[in-house]
This record gives sequence, C-alpha cells and structure tokens, in this order.
Amino acid sequence: MASADTLINAFTTLLVTIDPPGLAPLFLGLTTGMNRAERKQVALRGSLIAFGILAAFALFGASVLGVLGISIGAFRIAGGLLLFWIAFEMVFEKRHDRKEKTSTVAITRDHIHNIAVFPLALPLIAGPGAISATILLAGSLKETVDRAQLIAVLAANLLLLSAALVIAERLDRLLGMTGRAILTRLLGVILAALAAQFVVDGVKASMFS
Repeated sequence: MASADTLINAFTTLLVTIDPPGLAPLFLGLTTGMNRAERKQVALRGSLIAFGILAAFALFGASVLGVLGISIGAFRIAGGLLLFWIAFEMVFEKRHDRKEKTSTVAITRDHIHNIAVFPLALPLIAGPGAISATILLAGSLKETVDRAQLIAVLAANLLLLSAALVIAERLDRLLGMTGRAILTRLLGVILAALAAQFVVDGVKASMFS
C-alpha cells in the first residue's frame, strides 16, 4: 500500500498540472451564453471524460511504454522535463495564453455542442502534462492496491475540478486577475520542484537499473 507521502505527492502533482483556478476563467469563456444548469452539465461531463482518459493511462500507460521499449526511468526524465516546461509557462503566464487560444479556436469551429469533449476534457484537463504526470506516478506504484489508490486520487482531483468549474463564475470574481496571477505562479513554482524530483528519480533509476 502506498504511503501517505506518496499519495499526497501524487495529489499535489495532479492538482497543479490540471490547474482548476487557471481553467475556471477559460471554462467561462467556453460556456458563454449557457445558463447555470448547462454549464454544470458541461463541467461534469468534461471532468468525467477526462477522468476516464487519465485512469486508462494510469492502468495501461506503463504497459504501453514497455511495448515501445521505453524504461520508466527514461520516461520520468522526459516527463519531468515536460512538466518543468509547463511550470515555466505557468510562472511566466504563457500557459494561460496558449490555453486561451485553444479554447477560442474550439468555439468558432464546434460552437458549444461538444466542448465537454474538446477542448475541455482534451486538451485542457487531460492535457500532455496531466497524462505525463499520471504515467509517471503509475510507474512508481506497481501493486494493484497502489494503482487503485492512484485512481482514487485522480477521482478526488477531478471532483475538485468539477466543483471549481461549477462555481467558476464566483471563483473568478473572488480571485480577480491579481489573485489568479499569484496563485498560478505559486503553483508553477511547486510544479517545477516536483518536475525536478521526477528528473532526479529518473536519472537514479536509469543509472542503477
């Protein structure tokens, strides 16, 4: 069974990469013109689809890497570097701009009918960072019970995210531009530290495997 520290680390890593505060204003932009019930439906559906995607990677991601001949150590290094880049974007406000462009394109093409799938579930929630983090975490949790705990951690994160999206309007007003900027940068610094730890663990695994 995974230790409490491991589960807390997993929860923190996933929470930061999914980034509920950063998604809240984008969600409002995506659902312009919808009433509260419609927004709630989109939020819950998008979160559920994203959970299914991430859970699949948690269960089968390591097996796919094995088939491709990629070691967990190598993936930890690559994934850690990717997460570090996302952290860099968060600290310097690049990630929000990129996500905003993604959401704008989706509105013009698909309007609002399928936004729970694209771009909300993919790539805004279950994006490259969240998928990489999920596979990295699953790689260090070998036992069935540990994987089940990781799925539970994923579920907790997506429940928290769906709640944040449901109250997105109030959350956006509460934080304001300054609050969002401070919170995003703080989460970016935390993610950078977690990413560096993934790289260190990957180097150790590659050297001593």
